[in-house]
Amino acid sequence: MGVSGETLRESLLILRPEIYGSIADEKIELQGLLYVMDRLPYGIEECTFINLTSDEGYKNSHFEPIIPSKRRRNCYRIDALQMNIEITRGRSEIYDILTHLTFLYIESHKIMKQVVINEQGDVIRDWKKLEEAVTKKGKLSQQEKEIALTHTANFLGRTFEEVSEVYSHFASAKNPNRFLNIIYYLGKRAIEEVVENEKRIITFSPVLRQRLGHHIHGERWAKQIKEELDTQNLLQRPIHIISANMHSVMNSLFARAALVKESKGKTNLELYEVLSDSNNNELREKVEKMAFNSGMTFIEDTSGANINVQIFDTENLPSEIYNPAGEAPAEGRPVIVVMDYAFGEQAYETMDELLKPYQKNGDNQFLNVASISIMGKAGILEGGKGDIMIPSAHVFEGTADNYPFENRLQKSDFIEEDVQVCTGSMITVLGTSLQNRDVLRFFHKSTWNVIGLEMEGAHYHKAIQAASKIRGSIGPKVKVRYAYYASDNPLKTGSTLASGGLGTSGVKPTYVITEKMLSQILV
Repeated sequence: MGVSGETLRESLLILRPEIYGSIADEKIELQGLLYVMDRLPYGIEECTFINLTSDEGYKNSHFEPIIPSKRRRNCYRIDALQMNIEITRGRSEIYDILTHLTFLYIESHKIMKQVVINEQGDVIRDWKKLEEAVTKKGKLSQQEKEIALTHTANFLGRTFEEVSEVYSHFASAKNPNRFLNIIYYLGKRAIEEVVENEKRIITFSPVLRQRLGHHIHGERWAKQIKEELDTQNLLQRPIHIISANMHSVMNSLFARAALVKESKGKTNLELYEVLSDSNNNELREKVEKMAFNSGMTFIEDTSGANINVQIFDTENLPSEIYNPAGEAPAEGRPVIVVMDYAFGEQAYETMDELLKPYQKNGDNQFLNVASISIMGKAGILEGGKGDIMIPSAHVFEGTADNYPFENRLQKSDFIEEDVQVCTGSMITVLGTSLQNRDVLRFFHKSTWNVIGLEMEGAHYHKAIQAASKIRGSIGPKVKVRYAYYASDNPLKTGSTLASGGLGTSGVKPTYVITEKMLSQILV
């Protein structure tokens, strides 16, 4: 919170992203705090020193990795005051972490200003009561919890009902009173900064500074995939790359065949909703078992990129799933490579490395890439959660870069589906900080005709364009498909990312997009 962080704090307060709600008000922003804490490591509120590192071997140490519930990144609690966060996804990940920490520190100083009475650091009674509850050994009774929440609500500027409602969302198996712990340590560290001049410090390790921008993890990741394709003699077969999750393609192909009894009387959508229920592990395992028995290969990432991969050889698919008319073309049936979601700029690194030729015995073996399909979730500007966006171009935030393309998916492909579809440009943002209503309304209402915002599109297309039109490592006419489903609408109050996930409403657009992509690949 010193001079070096001042620009970050001022910028965030000027932008006031919708996701961070009342960041500029005196009262504490509870939904924004929940969003941020889900994406930062457990216990970070207690730490004074945050060290951003590269993959520097901590996985081989005694330190237990801490993985945030909503972000795939390894973090390590070095001691009581230091947290190390591994950066393996490039600048987008640094931007994400710094933005969330800036929000966290702004909120902590708001707490400090409400509880500190004078320059000597004397505090109000409400703060002392919270401290008693947090430092008490053993479990808090219901009465003690509610007393602590009453005092906490007073200085947070929130009602007892509001803090009680959000309380359980912060709870963990390790600490059901985590909400109280977070509020206490945020305030405590801010008080120490002001009264005792013990500054919180964010540092970047020398190795991270040296490696940033180099495709270390992406190169390892892509090599592992190409080695597997080579082992299975699939490099020269028509390869269709899909960036999606690890369940929608597999379920679209195998769910009905694997769950004959369970699928009776159910539509595909109803079957997918059943599989999406977290209580139906047994059914998901049956689908996965059939997929493995039908030639699916799963590559668990060991490169640090945190992107798992599935390979489907359609020649091994049962005839009830894939039975094309006529003989197979000379180059063979399609091979589908499904890669899990990349994060921001990591999309360029991974796609750029994947599209490069496979080097074996000093020779370059080019991949026969037939199409690249990108499915993702994005913020929408002219609809609601669960709607679908079909982009015609990606515009990159903060630059003059724009990437128009011929999208093989069209709005007309979804006419028969009971789902809202909009078309236009998408803006690829650096992170959540662009969720400013005025800026987004400009992009939406001006001639840019932006329909939504996401974090990977321009990065993906930059890699595809370079590979097809500059390097010549893939054909110049490779087909591309982009489609997004709306996870939030930052222009609508109550519909931002901080308002919660899609739940089952995300099942329909996910599988509608997946099935349209597969219908164009499996011809």
